[in-house]
Amino acid sequence: METFNAAPLRIGQFSDTFLPIVDGVGRVVHAYAIELSRLGHQVSVVAAMDNTGHRGNYPFELIDYISYRVPTSPQYRTGTPVNDVHYRKRVAMVPLDIVHAHAPFGAGREALRLANRRNIPLIGSFHSKYYDDFYKATKSEALARLVVANIVAFYEKCDDVWAVSEATAQVLRDYGYTGTLHVMPNGVSLRQPNPAAIKKLEEDYRLGDLPLLLFAGQINWKKNLLRVLEAAALLNRQGQAFRLMLAGMGPDMDEVQQKIRAFGLESCAIITGHIADAVVLDALYARACLFVFPSLYDNAPMVVREAAVLGTPSVLVAGSDAAEIIQDKQNGFLCRDSAEDLCKVLKGALDDPEGTRRIGLAAQASIPIPWSQIMTQVVDGYGRNLQNFSGRKPSRRMAEDSNE
Repeated sequence: METFNAAPLRIGQFSDTFLPIVDGVGRVVHAYAIELSRLGHQVSVVAAMDNTGHRGNYPFELIDYISYRVPTSPQYRTGTPVNDVHYRKRVAMVPLDIVHAHAPFGAGREALRLANRRNIPLIGSFHSKYYDDFYKATKSEALARLVVANIVAFYEKCDDVWAVSEATAQVLRDYGYTGTLHVMPNGVSLRQPNPAAIKKLEEDYRLGDLPLLLFAGQINWKKNLLRVLEAAALLNRQGQAFRLMLAGMGPDMDEVQQKIRAFGLESCAIITGHIADAVVLDALYARACLFVFPSLYDNAPMVVREAAVLGTPSVLVAGSDAAEIIQDKQNGFLCRDSAEDLCKVLKGALDDPEGTRRIGLAAQASIPIPWSQIMTQVVDGYGRNLQNFSGRKPSRRMAEDSNE
């Protein structure tokens, strides 16, 4: 592909999650904003309002809108940008050449509105298996299918659609999307752990020399957490010494805690809650000997890449979308979707710490792709869309909307 060379672009990044939430999509958007700004582009992030800290530290503009907590996931916030008068006035003053939506909901719809209003290209990134989320929330196949149909309709209005992996692209195809689709993988920020943070972590959680098994993500049964707890219970019965840490929060925290007690894991398993400090999260990755992530839901999980950056190998289910980048016993571990097999894999890795460390180093060498390398592809993609853009056809509602 020909590299796009032109004047700095004015780019809008639109996301329903952002700092201080450190979920996959929020971290991707933050990385896009940081890396594109470093390349000299003018970046504006549009997201739901939250406590993001001192904004003077950001090399990009953050334009947020009034938000409220999502009842089923209290760590997340949502809102309706078009109903926030102050936001509308702020965004009206920001020039944009291209807009990039990282989700098809509130922020994504705002990206679509601005693309129509300003007659500029809209890129849509597809990250997640939304059907699973809405089916769990509604317990209705009909409602979940209706939501998916609306999601497909959103992506059909984009000028270009990017999926974060081949497996993710296939999910969108399975939903019924038939338009243009490119794979734009996620990168990672290469970094070293903070030894002082690791030491404090060990002191705070009284880890001592215990091997640490780590899960990071939503505390949600859809992540196959029951399998993690079942395998941990089997390990515990076998007399294996270890500590299991579940880093995150989510709608099933109470039930997961109850299951920890039911399995007799109170002395070796803990839910940390949401960790907003990336230094602490990196310390967890670095201190862990294994990152346990048997999710059948996730497509291209950032957490597996983040663990690999810190030299920690992951355990995933063979054949799952999440395991697309793992070669068994080379740069990670694969198991069947059963507690017995997951326990067997964990036990084997714990019994061979030197071999596990070597596999972690192989993961570190083979899995992470620096964001700087990904951004070359991203900027080329933006340039291609700008060069090929022939104008949008806004709906009557959009055309009649004279106020940004």
